[in-house]
Amino acid sequence: MPDLSRIGEREKLKPKAGDEPHWQRLRQGVYLGYRPSMKKAGGTWFARFYDAEAIRNSRKRLGDYGTLTGHDVFKQAKSDAESWAETVESGGERARDLVTVKDACEVYLEQKPGSIAEGVFRRHVYSDPIAKVKLDKLRRHHLKAWRKRLEQTPALLTRSKKGEKRWKERAKSTVNRDMVPLRAALGMVLKSGAPNTDAAWQEALRPFKGADKRRELYLDREERRRLIDAAGEEVRPFVKALCLLPLRPGALSGLTVRDFDKRTRSLSIGKDKNGNPRQISLPQVIADFFADQVNGKLPAAPIFSRSGGAVWNKDAWKYPIKEAVNAAGLPGAASAYTLRHSVITDLIRARLPILTVAQLSGTSVVMIEKHYGHLVRDDAEEALAALAL
Repeated sequence: MPDLSRIGEREKLKPKAGDEPHWQRLRQGVYLGYRPSMKKAGGTWFARFYDAEAIRNSRKRLGDYGTLTGHDVFKQAKSDAESWAETVESGGERARDLVTVKDACEVYLEQKPGSIAEGVFRRHVYSDPIAKVKLDKLRRHHLKAWRKRLEQTPALLTRSKKGEKRWKERAKSTVNRDMVPLRAALGMVLKSGAPNTDAAWQEALRPFKGADKRRELYLDREERRRLIDAAGEEVRPFVKALCLLPLRPGALSGLTVRDFDKRTRSLSIGKDKNGNPRQISLPQVIADFFADQVNGKLPAAPIFSRSGGAVWNKDAWKYPIKEAVNAAGLPGAASAYTLRHSVITDLIRARLPILTVAQLSGTSVVMIEKHYGHLVRDDAEEALAALAL
Protein backbone atom coordinates (compact mmCIF):
# COMPACT_ATOMS: atom_id res chain seq x y z
CA MET A 1 0.00 0.00 0.00
CA PRO A 2 1.25 3.52 -0.74
CA ASP A 3 1.99 6.06 1.98
CA LEU A 4 -0.41 8.82 1.00
CA SER A 5 1.08 11.20 3.56
CA ARG A 6 4.22 11.51 1.41
CA ILE A 7 3.66 14.16 -1.25
CA GLY A 8 6.28 12.74 -3.61
CA GLU A 9 4.93 9.20 -3.40
CA ARG A 10 1.39 10.46 -3.91
CA GLU A 11 2.34 12.44 -7.02
CA LYS A 12 3.87 9.34 -8.63
CA LEU A 13 0.66 7.33 -8.39
CA LYS A 14 -1.10 6.45 -11.66
CA PRO A 15 -4.86 6.11 -12.18
CA LYS A 16 -6.04 2.54 -11.65
CA ALA A 17 -8.43 0.55 -13.81
CA GLY A 18 -12.08 1.29 -13.14
CA ASP A 19 -11.14 4.55 -11.37
CA GLU A 20 -10.40 2.55 -8.22
CA PRO A 21 -8.53 4.67 -5.62
CA HIS A 22 -5.18 3.79 -4.09
CA TRP A 23 -5.92 2.76 -0.50
CA GLN A 24 -3.94 3.27 2.71
CA ARG A 25 -4.94 1.47 5.91
CA LEU A 26 -5.52 3.87 8.84
CA ARG A 27 -6.66 1.22 11.33
CA GLN A 28 -8.52 -2.05 11.25
CA GLY A 29 -11.40 -1.73 8.83
CA VAL A 30 -10.74 1.94 8.05
CA TYR A 31 -8.97 3.07 4.86
CA LEU A 32 -8.13 6.36 3.20
CA GLY A 33 -8.19 6.40 -0.58
CA TYR A 34 -6.68 8.65 -3.22
CA ARG A 35 -7.53 8.67 -6.93
CA PRO A 36 -5.10 10.81 -8.98
CA SER A 37 -6.60 12.96 -11.70
CA MET A 38 -5.85 12.09 -15.33
CA LYS A 39 -6.19 15.71 -16.50
CA LYS A 40 -4.56 17.86 -13.83
CA ALA A 41 -2.41 17.81 -10.72
CA GLY A 42 -3.94 16.46 -7.54
CA GLY A 43 -6.79 14.05 -7.18
CA THR A 44 -9.86 12.97 -5.23
CA TRP A 45 -9.91 11.49 -1.72
CA PHE A 46 -12.14 8.70 -0.42
CA ALA A 47 -12.88 6.89 2.84
CA ARG A 48 -13.72 3.21 3.24
CA PHE A 49 -15.05 1.30 6.21
CA TYR A 50 -15.55 -2.45 6.56
CA ASP A 51 -18.63 -3.42 8.57
CA ALA A 52 -17.88 -6.85 10.04
CA GLU A 53 -21.51 -7.44 11.06
CA ALA A 54 -22.96 -6.61 7.66
CA ILE A 55 -19.92 -8.16 5.93
CA ARG A 56 -19.65 -5.28 3.46
CA ASN A 57 -17.66 -2.15 2.72
CA SER A 58 -19.08 1.36 2.90
CA ARG A 59 -17.38 4.08 0.89
CA LYS A 60 -17.60 7.87 0.90
CA ARG A 61 -16.18 10.45 -1.50
CA LEU A 62 -14.38 13.15 0.50
CA GLY A 63 -13.50 15.52 -2.36
CA ASP A 64 -10.35 17.07 -3.77
CA TYR A 65 -9.67 19.66 -1.00
CA GLY A 66 -8.74 22.15 -3.68
CA THR A 67 -8.10 24.97 -1.21
CA LEU A 68 -5.51 22.97 0.75
CA THR A 69 -1.93 22.25 -0.27
CA GLY A 70 1.01 20.11 0.77
CA HIS A 71 0.71 18.05 3.93
CA ASP A 72 -2.51 19.84 4.94
CA VAL A 73 -4.41 17.89 2.28
CA PHE A 74 -3.52 14.52 3.76
CA LYS A 75 -4.14 15.69 7.34
CA GLN A 76 -7.62 16.95 6.53
CA ALA A 77 -8.55 13.91 4.42
CA LYS A 78 -7.31 11.54 7.13
CA SER A 79 -9.27 13.45 9.78
CA ASP A 80 -12.46 13.40 7.69
CA ALA A 81 -12.08 9.69 6.90
CA GLU A 82 -11.64 8.78 10.57
CA SER A 83 -14.57 10.98 11.59
CA TRP A 84 -16.85 9.44 8.98
CA ALA A 85 -15.76 5.92 9.94
CA GLU A 86 -16.54 6.64 13.60
CA THR A 87 -20.01 7.82 12.59
CA VAL A 88 -20.67 4.62 10.61
CA GLU A 89 -19.17 2.44 13.32
CA SER A 90 -21.38 3.95 16.03
CA GLY A 91 -24.52 3.49 13.98
CA GLY A 92 -24.82 7.19 13.25
CA GLU A 93 -24.74 6.91 9.46
CA ARG A 94 -28.13 7.81 8.02
CA ALA A 95 -29.96 5.49 5.68
CA ARG A 96 -29.96 8.15 3.00
CA ASP A 97 -26.87 9.88 1.76
CA LEU A 98 -25.92 13.16 3.35
CA VAL A 99 -24.86 15.38 0.49
CA THR A 100 -25.70 19.01 1.18
CA VAL A 101 -25.98 21.38 4.12
CA LYS A 102 -29.76 21.16 3.78
CA ASP A 103 -29.53 17.37 4.19
CA ALA A 104 -27.62 17.84 7.45
CA CYS A 105 -30.28 20.24 8.73
CA GLU A 106 -33.10 17.85 7.86
CA VAL A 107 -31.37 14.96 9.64
CA TYR A 108 -30.86 17.19 12.67
CA LEU A 109 -34.60 17.93 12.76
CA GLU A 110 -35.37 14.21 12.55
CA GLN A 111 -33.58 13.83 15.88
CA LYS A 112 -34.92 17.10 17.36
CA PRO A 113 -38.40 17.55 15.83
CA GLY A 114 -40.41 20.66 16.52
CA SER A 115 -37.41 22.58 17.81
CA ILE A 116 -36.68 26.28 17.34
CA ALA A 117 -34.12 25.14 14.76
CA GLU A 118 -36.91 24.34 12.32
CA GLY A 119 -37.85 28.01 12.02
CA VAL A 120 -34.23 29.13 11.76
CA PHE A 121 -33.53 26.64 8.95
CA ARG A 122 -36.70 27.67 7.12
CA ARG A 123 -35.95 31.39 7.32
CA HIS A 124 -32.18 31.50 6.98
CA VAL A 125 -30.83 28.26 5.49
CA TYR A 126 -33.17 26.51 3.05
CA SER A 127 -33.69 29.62 0.91
CA ASP A 128 -30.01 30.61 1.11
CA PRO A 129 -27.20 29.48 -1.25
CA ILE A 130 -25.57 27.67 1.70
CA ALA A 131 -28.31 25.01 1.54
CA LYS A 132 -26.99 23.58 -1.74
CA VAL A 133 -23.32 23.49 -0.75
CA LYS A 134 -22.06 19.92 -0.57
CA LEU A 135 -20.79 18.87 2.83
CA ASP A 136 -17.54 17.55 1.44
CA LYS A 137 -16.97 20.93 -0.21
CA LEU A 138 -18.04 23.07 2.73
CA ARG A 139 -15.35 25.51 3.82
CA ARG A 140 -15.03 28.42 6.19
CA HIS A 141 -15.54 30.99 3.42
CA HIS A 142 -18.99 29.50 2.63
CA LEU A 143 -20.13 29.98 6.22
CA LYS A 144 -18.51 33.40 6.56
CA ALA A 145 -20.53 34.53 3.57
CA TRP A 146 -23.71 32.99 5.05
CA ARG A 147 -23.05 34.68 8.38
CA LYS A 148 -22.60 38.04 6.67
CA ARG A 149 -25.94 37.63 4.90
CA LEU A 150 -27.54 36.68 8.23
CA GLU A 151 -26.13 39.77 9.94
CA GLN A 152 -27.45 41.97 7.12
CA THR A 153 -30.96 40.49 7.30
CA PRO A 154 -33.19 42.93 9.21
CA ALA A 155 -35.28 41.65 12.11
CA LEU A 156 -39.04 42.18 12.22
CA LEU A 157 -39.84 44.91 14.73
CA THR A 158 -43.63 45.00 14.67
CA ARG A 159 -45.61 42.00 15.87
CA SER A 160 -49.07 43.13 14.82
CA LYS A 161 -50.66 41.52 11.78
CA LYS A 162 -52.27 44.84 10.96
CA GLY A 163 -50.57 47.91 9.57
CA GLU A 164 -47.20 48.39 7.91
CA LYS A 165 -44.39 46.10 9.03
CA ARG A 166 -41.34 47.77 10.53
CA TRP A 167 -37.85 46.33 10.70
CA LYS A 168 -34.68 46.92 12.68
CA GLU A 169 -31.03 45.99 12.41
CA ARG A 170 -30.40 42.42 13.58
CA ALA A 171 -28.78 42.45 17.01
CA LYS A 172 -25.58 40.50 17.64
CA SER A 173 -27.37 38.43 20.28
CA THR A 174 -29.97 37.45 17.66
CA VAL A 175 -27.24 36.48 15.23
CA ASN A 176 -25.68 34.33 17.94
CA ARG A 177 -28.97 32.51 18.56
CA ASP A 178 -29.66 32.00 14.86
CA MET A 179 -26.23 30.45 14.29
CA VAL A 180 -26.66 27.83 17.02
CA PRO A 181 -28.93 25.39 15.09
CA LEU A 182 -26.73 25.35 11.98
CA ARG A 183 -23.60 24.89 14.09
CA ALA A 184 -25.30 21.98 15.89
CA ALA A 185 -26.52 20.36 12.66
CA LEU A 186 -23.11 20.52 11.02
CA GLY A 187 -21.41 19.38 14.22
CA MET A 188 -23.41 16.14 14.04
CA VAL A 189 -21.98 15.15 10.66
CA LEU A 190 -18.69 17.05 10.30
CA LYS A 191 -15.52 17.01 12.31
CA SER A 192 -14.04 20.40 13.12
CA GLY A 193 -11.42 21.42 10.58
CA ALA A 194 -7.82 22.20 11.42
CA PRO A 195 -7.59 25.66 13.10
CA ASN A 196 -6.86 28.64 10.88
CA THR A 197 -7.43 26.73 7.64
CA ASP A 198 -10.33 27.16 5.25
CA ALA A 199 -11.44 23.68 6.30
CA ALA A 200 -12.12 25.04 9.80
CA TRP A 201 -15.78 25.63 9.01
CA GLN A 202 -16.63 25.98 12.72
CA GLU A 203 -14.58 29.18 13.07
CA ALA A 204 -17.04 31.13 10.92
CA LEU A 205 -19.87 30.32 13.34
CA ARG A 206 -18.23 31.50 16.53
CA PRO A 207 -20.65 33.70 18.51
CA PHE A 208 -20.06 37.39 19.15
CA LYS A 209 -18.60 37.86 22.61
CA GLY A 210 -20.60 39.89 25.12
CA ALA A 211 -23.61 40.12 22.81
CA ASP A 212 -26.16 38.61 25.20
CA LYS A 213 -27.39 41.48 27.31
CA ARG A 214 -29.26 41.11 30.56
CA ARG A 215 -33.03 41.31 30.23
CA GLU A 216 -34.17 44.53 31.89
CA LEU A 217 -37.94 44.54 31.33
CA TYR A 218 -39.72 43.20 34.40
CA LEU A 219 -43.45 42.84 35.03
CA ASP A 220 -44.53 42.78 38.65
CA ARG A 221 -47.28 40.50 39.90
CA GLU A 222 -50.02 43.08 39.41
CA GLU A 223 -48.92 43.71 35.82
CA ARG A 224 -48.87 39.98 35.18
CA ARG A 225 -52.41 39.67 36.53
CA ARG A 226 -53.52 42.42 34.14
CA LEU A 227 -51.88 40.56 31.28
CA ILE A 228 -53.70 37.33 32.15
CA ASP A 229 -57.02 39.16 32.36
CA ALA A 230 -56.42 40.88 29.02
CA ALA A 231 -55.41 37.67 27.23
CA GLY A 232 -57.88 36.00 24.90
CA GLU A 233 -59.66 32.87 26.08
CA GLU A 234 -57.53 30.58 23.88
CA VAL A 235 -54.13 31.81 25.05
CA ARG A 236 -55.04 32.71 28.67
CA PRO A 237 -54.13 29.30 30.26
CA PHE A 238 -50.77 29.33 28.46
CA VAL A 239 -50.02 32.89 29.63
CA LYS A 240 -51.05 32.08 33.20
CA ALA A 241 -48.73 29.07 33.27
CA LEU A 242 -45.85 31.30 32.10
CA CYS A 243 -46.64 33.58 35.04
CA LEU A 244 -46.61 30.68 37.50
CA LEU A 245 -43.46 28.79 36.52
CA PRO A 246 -39.97 29.86 35.31
CA LEU A 247 -40.19 27.74 32.16
CA ARG A 248 -39.23 28.62 28.63
CA PRO A 249 -42.33 29.02 26.43
CA GLY A 250 -41.13 26.18 24.19
CA ALA A 251 -40.74 23.82 27.15
CA LEU A 252 -44.21 24.73 28.41
CA SER A 253 -45.83 24.18 25.01
CA GLY A 254 -44.17 20.76 24.78
CA LEU A 255 -45.74 19.41 27.96
CA THR A 256 -48.23 16.57 27.57
CA VAL A 257 -50.85 15.29 30.00
CA ARG A 258 -48.66 12.33 31.02
CA ASP A 259 -45.99 14.80 32.19
CA PHE A 260 -48.22 15.88 35.09
CA ASP A 261 -48.82 13.56 38.05
CA LYS A 262 -51.78 14.86 40.02
CA ARG A 263 -51.20 12.43 42.90
CA THR A 264 -47.62 13.52 43.60
CA ARG A 265 -48.12 17.09 42.31
CA SER A 266 -45.04 16.68 40.10
CA LEU A 267 -44.38 18.00 36.61
CA SER A 268 -41.80 16.35 34.33
CA ILE A 269 -40.02 18.65 31.88
CA GLY A 270 -38.59 16.41 29.19
CA LYS A 271 -38.26 18.75 26.24
CA ASP A 272 -36.22 21.89 26.84
CA LYS A 273 -33.34 23.91 25.47
CA ASN A 274 -30.67 22.18 27.55
CA GLY A 275 -31.99 18.74 26.64
CA ASN A 276 -31.82 17.46 30.23
CA PRO A 277 -35.13 16.16 31.64
CA ARG A 278 -36.06 17.35 35.11
CA GLN A 279 -38.97 17.18 37.52
CA ILE A 280 -40.65 20.01 39.43
CA SER A 281 -42.71 19.57 42.58
CA LEU A 282 -45.69 21.92 42.38
CA PRO A 283 -47.42 23.66 45.29
CA GLN A 284 -51.07 22.74 45.67
CA VAL A 285 -52.41 25.96 44.13
CA ILE A 286 -50.41 25.48 40.91
CA ALA A 287 -51.11 21.73 40.88
CA ASP A 288 -54.84 22.51 40.99
CA PHE A 289 -54.43 24.80 37.99
CA PHE A 290 -52.65 22.05 36.04
CA ALA A 291 -55.27 19.51 37.09
CA ASP A 292 -57.94 21.71 35.50
CA GLN A 293 -55.94 21.86 32.26
CA VAL A 294 -55.49 18.09 31.89
CA ASN A 295 -59.05 17.18 32.87
CA GLY A 296 -60.64 15.00 30.17
CA LYS A 297 -57.55 14.90 27.94
CA LEU A 298 -55.67 11.82 26.68
CA PRO A 299 -52.15 11.15 28.05
CA ALA A 300 -50.43 12.15 24.79
CA ALA A 301 -52.40 15.38 24.39
CA PRO A 302 -50.67 18.72 25.05
CA ILE A 303 -51.55 20.30 28.39
CA PHE A 304 -51.82 23.71 26.74
CA SER A 305 -53.24 23.71 23.23
CA ARG A 306 -54.89 25.99 20.74
CA SER A 307 -58.39 25.58 19.37
CA GLY A 308 -58.65 22.19 17.75
CA GLY A 309 -55.80 20.74 19.81
CA ALA A 310 -52.86 22.28 17.91
CA VAL A 311 -49.67 22.83 19.93
CA TRP A 312 -48.55 26.35 20.76
CA ASN A 313 -45.38 27.57 19.06
CA LYS A 314 -43.51 30.85 18.73
CA ASP A 315 -45.38 31.94 15.62
CA ALA A 316 -48.72 31.11 17.25
CA TRP A 317 -48.30 32.66 20.70
CA LYS A 318 -46.50 35.92 19.82
CA TYR A 319 -49.50 37.73 18.27
CA PRO A 320 -52.14 36.97 20.94
CA ILE A 321 -49.63 37.78 23.70
CA LYS A 322 -48.72 41.06 21.98
CA GLU A 323 -52.41 41.93 21.71
CA ALA A 324 -52.85 41.20 25.43
CA VAL A 325 -49.81 43.37 26.25
CA ASN A 326 -51.32 46.29 24.36
CA ALA A 327 -54.77 45.74 25.87
CA ALA A 328 -53.30 45.69 29.40
CA GLY A 329 -51.35 48.91 28.78
CA LEU A 330 -47.98 47.22 29.41
CA PRO A 331 -44.62 48.14 27.80
CA GLY A 332 -44.68 47.20 24.13
CA ALA A 333 -41.47 45.15 24.40
CA ALA A 334 -43.08 42.66 26.80
CA SER A 335 -43.15 39.11 25.44
CA ALA A 336 -43.47 35.49 26.54
CA TYR A 337 -39.82 35.51 27.62
CA THR A 338 -40.47 38.62 29.72
CA LEU A 339 -42.74 36.48 31.89
CA ARG A 340 -40.00 33.87 32.43
CA HIS A 341 -37.54 36.63 33.32
CA SER A 342 -40.05 38.16 35.75
CA VAL A 343 -40.73 34.87 37.52
CA ILE A 344 -37.01 34.10 37.87
CA THR A 345 -36.47 37.61 39.24
CA ASP A 346 -39.16 37.04 41.88
CA LEU A 347 -37.61 33.72 42.89
CA ILE A 348 -34.21 35.37 43.32
CA ARG A 349 -35.78 38.23 45.28
CA ALA A 350 -37.45 35.65 47.53
CA ARG A 351 -33.90 34.54 48.39
CA LEU A 352 -34.32 31.09 46.88
CA PRO A 353 -30.84 29.53 46.44
CA ILE A 354 -29.40 30.18 42.99
CA LEU A 355 -28.86 26.44 42.43
CA THR A 356 -32.56 25.78 43.08
CA VAL A 357 -33.60 28.58 40.72
CA ALA A 358 -31.29 27.16 38.05
CA GLN A 359 -32.80 23.69 38.47
CA LEU A 360 -36.37 24.98 38.31
CA SER A 361 -35.74 27.11 35.22
CA GLY A 362 -33.63 24.53 33.38
CA THR A 363 -30.49 26.61 33.04
CA SER A 364 -27.05 26.73 34.63
CA VAL A 365 -25.93 28.43 37.81
CA VAL A 366 -23.45 30.35 35.67
CA MET A 367 -26.26 31.82 33.54
CA ILE A 368 -28.33 32.71 36.61
CA GLU A 369 -25.34 34.45 38.18
CA LYS A 370 -24.58 36.24 34.91
CA HIS A 371 -28.08 37.61 34.39
CA TYR A 372 -29.43 37.84 37.94
CA GLY A 373 -26.33 38.09 40.12
CA HIS A 374 -26.89 41.82 40.56
CA LEU A 375 -30.08 41.04 42.48
CA VAL A 376 -28.21 38.76 44.86
CA ARG A 377 -25.58 41.45 45.39
CA ASP A 378 -28.28 44.03 46.15
CA ASP A 379 -29.83 41.72 48.77
CA ALA A 380 -26.40 41.09 50.27
CA GLU A 381 -25.84 44.82 50.61
CA GLU A 382 -29.20 45.23 52.36
CA ALA A 383 -28.37 42.36 54.73
CA LEU A 384 -24.99 43.89 55.56
CA ALA A 385 -26.57 47.33 56.05
CA ALA A 386 -28.91 45.82 58.62
CA LEU A 387 -25.86 44.91 60.69
CA ALA A 388 -24.74 48.53 61.04
CA LEU A 389 -24.37 49.64 64.67
